[in-house]
Formats: sequence, structure tokens, C-alpha cells
Amino acid sequence: MNRLVIIGNGFDLAHGLPTGYSDFINDFWRNFRKCLNTEDYKSILEINESFVNFLNYGEINSFKDFKANILEYAKDYGFSFHDGGNQGILQQHQNRITLIKYKNYFFKIINELHSVQNWIDIENLYFKILKDCLEDSTLNNYHTDVTTLNKEFEQIKVLFEKYLSLKVNDKYDFKSPPEKTTFLTKLFDVKSRDNDLYLREFSYGDRGKVKENLKEVELNLLLDKEEREQCLLLNFNYTATADNYCKIMNMDSVKYGKCRIIQIHGRLNDPENKINFGFGDEMDDDYKKIENKDDNEYLRNIKSFQYLQNSNYKDMLDFVESEIFQVYIMGHSCGLSDRILLNKIFEHHNCKSIKVFYYKNGDWDNYTEIIQNISRHFNKKEMMREKIVNKTLCQPLPQEIRFKEKNNGS
Repeated sequence: MNRLVIIGNGFDLAHGLPTGYSDFINDFWRNFRKCLNTEDYKSILEINESFVNFLNYGEINSFKDFKANILEYAKDYGFSFHDGGNQGILQQHQNRITLIKYKNYFFKIINELHSVQNWIDIENLYFKILKDCLEDSTLNNYHTDVTTLNKEFEQIKVLFEKYLSLKVNDKYDFKSPPEKTTFLTKLFDVKSRDNDLYLREFSYGDRGKVKENLKEVELNLLLDKEEREQCLLLNFNYTATADNYCKIMNMDSVKYGKCRIIQIHGRLNDPENKINFGFGDEMDDDYKKIENKDDNEYLRNIKSFQYLQNSNYKDMLDFVESEIFQVYIMGHSCGLSDRILLNKIFEHHNCKSIKVFYYKNGDWDNYTEIIQNISRHFNKKEMMREKIVNKTLCQPLPQEIRFKEKNNGS
């Protein structure tokens, strides 16, 4: 039985890496004082230099802190503060002073909306505004054209890639395996698998075929044949976190099966496999309207067209077509922004089971949230219920694994 492991941002977070949306956005504000005159920051917003002292009113670790400093400053100097559209205005009687000019209004929106918590929320928001541009309507007073929207979205993508390069790639040692990898590699151990328990992860109708597959695997192991179970790490992240597991597993393919990795959404600073950040729900009711607009600017950040820039998607399809497989979900929310790809995997006739390794924090976990998201990728709900492994047979994703930080000057 082959395995297709869907790896999302939660996988990097489980390794203690600061790759989440809040990590990125809060880092922007923490560095605002020293970076406000750099080109990257000035492309996002500009501050009136005559009133820049508000930045010293307190620590700035978030957008909330940034706004709190402004309000304290305004109160002390007898101003009222009005923040609307792409400007923040200090007003005293009839005197109006532009304190902030937002060059990237999309950036302002993702900071202000409490609903934006993860990267997928940004992708969903982008698509909502894209549809608003199509209908010439507004979302949260967002008045723009699609060209401006795409330019602003691209600026955020560039900032994010720079952040990951500096705060993740340059900081952590990805050339050496992280500590405590056995917490995770044991989940892939073929030799120690309890076959009776394993069979319960599949529907009754598929168990016969799975049993045959298990016998073939055991025979190959007994005869020391080269044929091994295949494991594809389908990595939606941009980092090299999963590379180490591929190396570890291939060093003992008898135990783990043969492994390979596809960075389906690109890799940092790789011109042959650029970051693919956008939206991928061509099943959305309004997508046909976007196509009918006959303006390619509306399709600029649709993921399907980025998949065609290299062989990653085709390589994934070849794996899916080759043999029956089980899906592991590790750190991926399975949200709608990847719907067209996930639907192809989940509803494929070779996909026999979907097992969720969920996040657990105390008494709370996100197993139910993930399977609810998975259900949205199925047109055939009966098939969905047959394939998803129930919670009693699933387990939390280990959270204790850590990469070492690089030595200074390395």
C-alpha cells in the first residue's frame, strides 16, 4: 500500500519553525522602527516623518500595538485619529494631518480582519476580493481594480519569501536531521505495523485488496526484493523540513518504504520551482464568471496555471495513478484554496483511506475541523464517509521535534 503524505504549514510549526502567518506579520511590526525607511516597508505604508515619535510610546510587536501607540500619542497631543481607506488622519479642530499612507491596502485589510489567522485565510480573502473586482462591488471599502489587487498580493508574497529566507532558512540547520525524529518516523514504520489494526483504517469493501497488498509486501520483505511500498511526501510548504524525512526513510527502505518528495507549491529562492501562493478552487460557483471575463489578469494567481510551470503536478498524478494508496494529513488544514488538487486526490479510485494526524493542545484538538474541511473536497459524500479514518484510529501529530539553530557566522 503506497502512502501519499500531505504536508502543510502545521508540519513546520510542529518543528518549532516560525512559519505561521502571525509569525510573519508580527515580525513586520517588530521591525517597523528600524525598517520603516527601507524600500520593502515604504512599498507597504509611509509615515509622516514630522510625527514619527508615536513609535516610541511603547513596544510594537503587532499591528494592535502599532495602533495603540497612535491612539496614545493622539490623546497626549489633543488629536483625534481617523483611520479609513488608505489613510490614517490626525485631526485637531480644522487641522487635518495625514499620519499614515497605506501603499498596499490589501496588507492593511489582512491586519485589521480578525478572521485572518492563517495563510489560507489570506488566500480565501484574495479570492473574495477578486470576485468583488469582477462584480464591481466592494469588500470592507476595498475599492480597486484587479491589476492593483494582484500587485499588492505580489508584494506580500515577496515579503513573505524574504522573511522565510532570513528568519527560517538562514537561521536553522536543515542539512542535519532535527532532534527526536523518531517521534514522527515511527508513524511510517512498515515492519512494526499491526496489520489487524491497520485494516480497520479501510472500508470493508477495500479490505480484501489491502490484505492482498500486505501479503505481497511481506513476501517482498522476506525475499529481500527491491519492490517496496512507495511514500510520496507532497509538501505544500516552501521550506526544506520534509527533505530530512525523505533521506531518513530512504536509508532504511525496508522499514519505511521508498520515499520521494514533491514541493508542490514551490521552494524558497528556486527559479525552477517558484512559490505558488494564490487560490485553487475552480469548483467555486463564481469561477466560470472569472473565466468568462476574458481578462487573464483575473487568472494570474489561480494555482492551476502555476502548476503547469513545471512537472510537479504531473508527477503527483503519476503517483496517484500507479497504485492504490492511503493519504496521511500532516499539518494541512485542507481548506478550499487547494480544492481542485485535493479533490483530485481524495476522490481518485486508488485513494482507499484518509488518515488525519491532528493538532492537540490540552483537551482541545482540530480533528473535527480538518475532516469538515476534507468533506468540502468531495462531491460524493458517501465516498467521503468511507475513506476518512475515524478519530479512534488516528493520533496527534508530534510537536516536540526541533531543528538546531545555525552557529553565528555560518
